[in-house]
Amino acid sequence: MSKIRHILQLHHQGRSKLQIAAQTGIARNTLKKYLKQFTESKLTFHEISELSDKDLEELFVKPQEQPISEKLQTLFSLFPSIDKELKKKGMTRQLLWEQYKAVHPDGFGVSQFKHYYARWKAQVNPVMRMEHKAGDKLYVDFAGDKLSVVDPVSGEIKAVEVFVAILGASQLTYVEAVASQGKEDFIAACENAIHFCGGVPQAIVPDNLKSAVTKSSKYEPTLNETFLDFAQHYSTTILPARSYRPRDKALVENAVKIVYSRIYAKVRARVYHSLEQLNAAIKVALEEHNNAHLKGRNYSRRQQFEEVERAALMPLPPLRYELKKCLYATVAKNGHVALSADKHYYSVPYRFIGKKVKLLFSRHSVEIYYNYERIALHTRARLAYHYTTDKEHLASAHRFVAEWTPQKFISWAEAIHEDVKLYILKVLQRKQHPEQAYKSCVGILSFAKKIEKERLIKACQRALGYGAYNYKTIQTILEKELDKKDPSPETEQLSMPLHDNIRGEHYYQ
Repeated sequence: MSKIRHILQLHHQGRSKLQIAAQTGIARNTLKKYLKQFTESKLTFHEISELSDKDLEELFVKPQEQPISEKLQTLFSLFPSIDKELKKKGMTRQLLWEQYKAVHPDGFGVSQFKHYYARWKAQVNPVMRMEHKAGDKLYVDFAGDKLSVVDPVSGEIKAVEVFVAILGASQLTYVEAVASQGKEDFIAACENAIHFCGGVPQAIVPDNLKSAVTKSSKYEPTLNETFLDFAQHYSTTILPARSYRPRDKALVENAVKIVYSRIYAKVRARVYHSLEQLNAAIKVALEEHNNAHLKGRNYSRRQQFEEVERAALMPLPPLRYELKKCLYATVAKNGHVALSADKHYYSVPYRFIGKKVKLLFSRHSVEIYYNYERIALHTRARLAYHYTTDKEHLASAHRFVAEWTPQKFISWAEAIHEDVKLYILKVLQRKQHPEQAYKSCVGILSFAKKIEKERLIKACQRALGYGAYNYKTIQTILEKELDKKDPSPETEQLSMPLHDNIRGEHYYQ
C-alpha cells in the first residue's frame, strides 16, 4: 500500500509515467492500471491519502474474478440435487459422476467433479463435514439457554429446558420445552421426536448427560438402564457422543444456534402460563423453520425429509413406550411381594419365597424379575393393602384355599345330596359375609370323606329340622350317633375330636 501511495503522490506532483516507473520500480503496465483505477474512483489525492490501508486495498487490489464457464455453471446448478442423492444409502460421488457424465458427455472428469462439489459444499455449509445417510441417526441435546413459563396464580417465573433433535440426512428438526433434563422428561421428549418424524432411526446420538449415560467412557460408556429399555422398545441403538469430540455433535449444536434465532426470537415475545402453551407456540415457529429453504439449496428440510429420509426410517411399534421404574423387595412367606409405591401386594411363584426380586413397574403393568428372568407379570392395581394373586403361583395347599368361593361349596354339597346343598346354603346365608362361613363349610363337607355319605345326609336333615346352621351342630349330631353304637372301621376317624379334623390335610388333597 505504501508503493501505491508513493505512485499517487508522484502523479499528484506532475511526474510523468516514465519517471514514476523509474523511481518506484513498478512496471509501466501495472502503473497504468493503478492510475486508471485512481481516475475511475473520482477521488482527489487528499481524499485517497486519508483512506486506511484496508480501504486502499479494496480500492486498488480487487480480486481477479475468473469468468465462470457455461459448463461449470451447469455443474453447480446440479449440486443441490446431487447433495440430496448422496444422503441415500449406497450412493457415492463416483456413481453420481457416472450419471452426470451419461447426461453430459462433454462434462468434467471425476477428479474435477469431486473438486468442484467439495468447493460448493464448503460455501453452502462450511460447518458440517460429516456425511449423513438417510434414516441413520437422530442427534439429541438440550439447549444451553432456557425459556420460561409464568405461574398464573403466584406469578412466579419458572425456567424450563428446551430439547432439540435433528435428523442427520434431512436436518428435519424437532424442538420441545420440558420441565427438566431428568430421565422421565428426556425419554418422553425423545419419544415425541421419533413420533414427530413418523419413524425410527437406526441410532440415537445423545450427549453424555446423566439421563442417557450413567458413566462416561472413551470406549464403553454405561448407558442409563431405562433409556436403554426405551431404545430396545423402538428397536434402535444408543450411540453416545464421545467426550471432547465436537464433530460427533456438531450438527445438533449448530441446530441449537439456529433455534435461538428462528424460534427463541419469536416465542419470547409472549408470556406463557403452561408448558402446553409454550410448546404450541414453538410448534408454529418450528414448522416455519422446517419449511424454509436451506442455504444454497432450492428445497427445505421438510421437502428433503419427505423425498429422502422418511422412507428410510424404520416403522414405529404399535404401542408407545411406557416408562418403567425399578424397585427391589423380598418375597414374603405368603408368596407375595410389596410394591411400596402403591402399598399393594403381588404374587410370585411360591419357590421364590424369601428371595430378593426386582420390580419393574409402569403405569399399567408390574413385572417381577429374579436373576434376569421374569417370574411374574401383573396388571398394576393401586388399591392400598390389597393383594393381586395368580393361582398358578400358589403351592397346592394355598391354591385350594385361594379357590374358596360360595359356588365351590354349593357345587361340592350338591354332588353329595340336595339336603346337604340346602344346609350349606343356610350356613353361607347365616354370615354377614360368605367368607366367614368358608371354614365351617369345609369342616362339614369333609365328613363325607371320613364317614358314609348317608350319615352326613341324615345329620344335615336333622340339623335343618333344628334350624341350627353351623359346623358345631353337625359335629354334635354325628358324635351322639357314635355314642349309640360301637365304633366301626369306617368311623374310627370320628373317635377323635371331630373339630380337630378341619385342620387336617384332607382339605388340600
